[in-house]
Amino acid sequence: MKNYLHIFKSPEELANKFVDKLMDWIENHSGDEFHLAISGGKTPDLLFSVFAEKYNNSTLWQKVHFWWVDERMVPATHPESNFRIANNLLFSKISIPEENIHRIKGENDPMKEALSYSAQIQEKLPVQNGWPVFDLILLGMGDDGHTASIFPNQMELLVSEKICEVATHPVSGQKRVTLTGNAINNAEKICFLVTGSSKAQRLTEIFDRQPEAEYLPASQIKCRREVPEWYVDEAAIQKLT
Repeated sequence: MKNYLHIFKSPEELANKFVDKLMDWIENHSGDEFHLAISGGKTPDLLFSVFAEKYNNSTLWQKVHFWWVDERMVPATHPESNFRIANNLLFSKISIPEENIHRIKGENDPMKEALSYSAQIQEKLPVQNGWPVFDLILLGMGDDGHTASIFPNQMELLVSEKICEVATHPVSGQKRVTLTGNAINNAEKICFLVTGSSKAQRLTEIFDRQPEAEYLPASQIKCRREVPEWYVDEAAIQKLT
């Protein structure tokens, strides 16, 4: 596992190093399109800002297609919209074709949008093993061990036969549309980006293979092609033995 655990002093260092690595992956990708699924959260938000600062004039954006791992069912102008944040921090500052941005429409009915987004993914992405293949999926992890919008009380979404499902936040009751575990695990590459001391206990449970890890959705993400890579800051692994 150590080969797939990348440790940085701070979230800022992680973001800067990872952005360079990701742009290198995109540049060396053999296809005409690079399908990237992104998450919400503080660490991805930092990535967007670094992208916009360092690569705002890059021509590589012409081949990148942005998808969402999950989205809150709120309008695109809502402060909690993952799309809104990505648009403000990144898309509005780079030259990217509008048709390359595939947002989950949070203003729509959740069930209908889950079906619609699944259909869009099926139409645009290559398929292997009966599932779409994203070139890269970026995931985060919540303090409770959830990833995407797959929460510990909804582990069945990990094995769903659908590409997208409707999830419910266990505290707020907010509806979300999320990629399922099978759709995530069929990606070419998966990277977790995790920062902050609030994640330390969950990371310890996962990396030390403690019994509790079995009930953490993040621990059940196991890419069919290669082991997921974890990019973390020192605060997030302070309890790791």
